[in-house]
Amino acid sequence: MENIISTIENIVKQQKVVFIGSVDSEGFPNMKAMLMARKREGLRTFYLTTNTSSMRVSQFQKNNKSCLYFCDCDNFKGIMLKGVVEVLTDAKHKEMIWQDGDTEYYKEGVTDPDYCVLKFTAISGRFYSYYGSENFIIE
Repeated sequence: MENIISTIENIVKQQKVVFIGSVDSEGFPNMKAMLMARKREGLRTFYLTTNTSSMRVSQFQKNNKSCLYFCDCDNFKGIMLKGVVEVLTDAKHKEMIWQDGDTEYYKEGVTDPDYCVLKFTAISGRFYSYYGSENFIIE
């Protein structure tokens, strides 16, 4: 299992895009590509930026169940992490992942009310590789 976790960590580190899933008001899954998390703590916690006014934020405020999917297309490997999302609007978290150039998306800067942080916390995952798959728990 340690070898699989190491492989998963390497795949996640190489990604520029992550796919995030939410649940809409009718109970259907929705998927969206986003820029990779600005900060992460192992495979457990990921911090992403988005617009507070987005459909995804509205969905997470009603149902926080989510997943993240990472894809190594060249080697046909994938990782799905299952967990929950918190929508954070406090200054501490917004400042923690703010980067130069973010004013392109959030004109008022780090205090822009349309800027928030999505904190994804994983509880388990599934690794797909070589036509097989394996579940794992996030410790």
